[in-house]
Amino acid sequence: MQYLDFEKSVAELESKVNELRQITPSDDGISIDDNIKQLEVKANKALEKLYSSLSPWQKTKVARHPERPHFRDYLYELFDDFIELSGDRKYSNDHAIIGGLAKFGESSVMVIGHEKGSNTEERIKHNFGMAGPEGYRKAERLMQLADRFDIPIITFVDTAGAYPGIGAEERGQSEAIARSTQTCLKVGVPLISIIIGEGGSGGAVAIATANKVIMLEHSIYTVASPEASASILWRDSSKASDAANSMRITAQDLINMKVIDEIVAEPIGGAHRNHQKAIRDVEIVIAKHLEELKKLDRQILIQNRRNKFLSISRDF
Repeated sequence: MQYLDFEKSVAELESKVNELRQITPSDDGISIDDNIKQLEVKANKALEKLYSSLSPWQKTKVARHPERPHFRDYLYELFDDFIELSGDRKYSNDHAIIGGLAKFGESSVMVIGHEKGSNTEERIKHNFGMAGPEGYRKAERLMQLADRFDIPIITFVDTAGAYPGIGAEERGQSEAIARSTQTCLKVGVPLISIIIGEGGSGGAVAIATANKVIMLEHSIYTVASPEASASILWRDSSKASDAANSMRITAQDLINMKVIDEIVAEPIGGAHRNHQKAIRDVEIVIAKHLEELKKLDRQILIQNRRNKFLSISRDF
């Protein structure tokens, strides 16, 4: 387990528990099980208290935790018969966005998501989840395909933002993001988006302009990363914590602003501590909203989605 800097007290308690577990039982019959149980209870209480009052900057760190479940974890656990569809038919296949046809329960769906990678080799391959224009053109192509065959779309967002490299800009990054966002607004099928980690800038909005936008409890959704915002506002990226605390980027802030529709509670200590529970809780929420949206007419789905995004922040 990789601990975050604000988890020092919990780390010390859990370290003591692990040390006691390594002790070989003595011949005189003295048991240390009670000590272990007491420390476990104390560690769990400390963890629960800590995670009940995280600051936005601390939530940002949790959202970026390298051991947090990534898109492929959800893909392999929640969907069957996945058939990956690659390439944008114009330039290349972007590995930062993965998509294809799959089964969710009894429903055929188009599933699309950002993949960051779980180790150094994978992170380089997937460009840390930062897609170029090819990724968004692929997403656009897959959404149009789903719309043609009346297949619901489910997207998973986990990106710091679209790739800002010179090559990406030369190949039309902003245009690709705009067209992907436009396609989200046009499709006449149910569109559900889940922000599982970072939802950064247009790179997130491009596949998250959905009928239902869902966030995990400790994920973030922001127009720019705290570091980028600090660089713009104060010309000092070290003030990222100040930016995060001012930007209203947490799920709790955004549901009050009606930017998102639902928050999925995470296991105590974050989704990275219990992948299975986090993924199963997301499954329940997706299933609920998918059944509701499948009952709606195509034009109603389109109109509701447009109205949803046009009404954001009107009361603020």
